[in-house]
Amino acid sequence: MKQLNLQDVTQYVELNISTFHEKRIKSLDSLKLSQVLKRKNPYLFKAKHTITSEQIIRGIVDAHISSNEETIFGDWLEGLAIFINQKVYGGWKSGIPNIDLEFDKDGIRYIVTIKSGPNWGNSSQISKMRADFKTAKKTLRTSNSQLNIVTINGCCYGRDNNPDKGDYFKYCGQDFWSFISGNDSLYLDIIEPLGHKAREQNDEFQKSYAQMINKFTKQFSNDFCNDNGNIEWEKLVQFNSGKTGNKQLI
Repeated sequence: MKQLNLQDVTQYVELNISTFHEKRIKSLDSLKLSQVLKRKNPYLFKAKHTITSEQIIRGIVDAHISSNEETIFGDWLEGLAIFINQKVYGGWKSGIPNIDLEFDKDGIRYIVTIKSGPNWGNSSQISKMRADFKTAKKTLRTSNSQLNIVTINGCCYGRDNNPDKGDYFKYCGQDFWSFISGNDSLYLDIIEPLGHKAREQNDEFQKSYAQMINKFTKQFSNDFCNDNGNIEWEKLVQFNSGKTGNKQLI
């Protein structure tokens, strides 16, 4: 085990945080109105008395952004965690499917799957993770049958006061960052560098966001509003839920 140099962490974040912002903008720029309209519940908009095109557009775009950003940033934090662990314990990005990190400590091989937060999956997804852990253990023991392996579900934020799940451990928030680094305060130390040039990066994102809202609002109004400016709900529901929809729209 080596002592973590926080300057290395700061430098890594400053050099790589732009990747997160670039992916945010790329995801937004590649978005198509037809895709997001087909994923959202048109009945819900009607039930909430949504009466303008912009209200609908902001609702569906904001929902997409929120979900997508969680995934993008979760992937980015995974890279940070692997970088930190490599500095301290010599860990590496696992080549085993659905395992993110491997490292050795005190005669134990830890295999880790990294998630963004603690409430990341339903029962079937958790069952799959357990199955992935079993497969990973078999894979590793084909070359070393005596290998002592401990499986970990690491979550970058949140908490779990009962980490022992029987066949794996779940470490969240402070416990996770401390586990991979040996530094109990790391979960606090990484906050400041994450804001590196955040304002400048977000200004560029907001520009793309405004353009997307304006473009989609215009498209939606052209396709789903009548000459009086009222939303034609039957046409919208048909596009979203009808057997054939309307391929000419959007």
